[in-house]
Amino acid sequence: MNELLFETIETAGNAIKTKQISPVELTQMTLKQIREHEPRVNAFITVMEEEALAEAKQLEAELVNNQVRGPLHGIPIAVKDIFQTKGVKTTGGSKIFDGWIPDEDAAAVQKLREAGAIIIGKANLHEFAMGATTENPHYGSSKNPWNVKRIPGGSSGGSAVATATGMAFGAVGSDTAGSIRLPAAMCGTVGFKPTYGVVSRRGCLPFSWSLDHAGPMTRTARDAAIMLEVMKGHDQKDPASVKRHVPVLSDSLSDLKDVKLGFYEPYMFAGIDADVKRVIEESFRQLELLGAEIVPIDLPGIDEALNALKAIAQSEVVSVHEPLLKKYGHLYGDDLKYRFEFGSDISATAYIRAQRRRDQFVRETIKQMQGIDALVGPTNVQPPFEIGTMVPSMAISNMFTLGKTPLANILGFPALSVACGFTSENLPVGLQLIGKPFTDQRVLQIGDCYEKSVQWVKALKDNVNYVQ
Repeated sequence: MNELLFETIETAGNAIKTKQISPVELTQMTLKQIREHEPRVNAFITVMEEEALAEAKQLEAELVNNQVRGPLHGIPIAVKDIFQTKGVKTTGGSKIFDGWIPDEDAAAVQKLREAGAIIIGKANLHEFAMGATTENPHYGSSKNPWNVKRIPGGSSGGSAVATATGMAFGAVGSDTAGSIRLPAAMCGTVGFKPTYGVVSRRGCLPFSWSLDHAGPMTRTARDAAIMLEVMKGHDQKDPASVKRHVPVLSDSLSDLKDVKLGFYEPYMFAGIDADVKRVIEESFRQLELLGAEIVPIDLPGIDEALNALKAIAQSEVVSVHEPLLKKYGHLYGDDLKYRFEFGSDISATAYIRAQRRRDQFVRETIKQMQGIDALVGPTNVQPPFEIGTMVPSMAISNMFTLGKTPLANILGFPALSVACGFTSENLPVGLQLIGKPFTDQRVLQIGDCYEKSVQWVKALKDNVNYVQ
């Protein structure tokens, strides 16, 4: 029965709906998995055992009365500890908020609860979501389940680890420059960053308000769609939230005929490890076997746009943390202190110039993507490095050297990472798809079709590195 922990949300949900297993039994199984494997991988800051079992009992009572809230009814989900959870501490991965207990849920968490999801715990993260490694000086580093000496990626590292190891069926993550997709790629799972504004960030501690996204982290693209269907929707309390119906769930594609994917090699393959490149090129061949056409595309102004992202993110984060720095500056990790020094030197003129470059790049990219379903390329271009090898000065550049995720954040376009194979050292590699605005459904469909044809998700069940 423990194999159910590595099944899809859809499969586990059907087992609950048909009463093959109860929400309480599934929650107990998940908690047992956490007790067994958490000491090795450090995926959580807080495990919500009592709260989760209480929720499971309530959902089980509803099930007895033939009340099913939907496909997430009774499904254990982890939440990155930067999202508020009512009555449970929300640290942001920092000692500054170690004692903070919010009196309300974040918007995404509230929607998941209402849909019947059981919040199993608060996942570990890079401090205040400001890093690509999830090496946390306050709560310990999360470990990559394929090699516990390596980073899992970040900043939503704990969320990816919990999902990869059967300690949750999915998780809520945040993504400012790749914090959902990079750890998903490095842990062999799925991460989806929706179009900017599709999912409310209300109740999520901010990093960069014009770049922050919230989204699902799962083991399959279909599961990501199931979670996103619940999480999306307009929220008048989030100024960036869009008043637009964005379809998500849909029938699966049987092939990728008539799908055109754009590939900009000068960016996507810049700085790529040879072994990772081999895996990505194999995934391209599989996409073409499915019927997709991969065509060259130009992305003029990309270097300036990515530099603009750095300026925007670092200046916005300084303004967010300025009040805290005056009182709690000594409690921040060294890599964050380096970020704040960098951001403090950015002038208002430079910030405005960066936003203008961004707008120009978005308009130009939309033109370049006419007739294109999505951009395609690697998620991570380097394997995860060893824990403890990062120095503070690497903090800002890590996301840019490890992967190609920042592109989708400066654009605000939907982006998906799916597992696509392994390096010779048995470390996962992710394939990234970036769609046009509000084509979230299309991106998930393409990813789902590719994923079903290769079945890399099965490898998670067989991975025992994290228990060695």
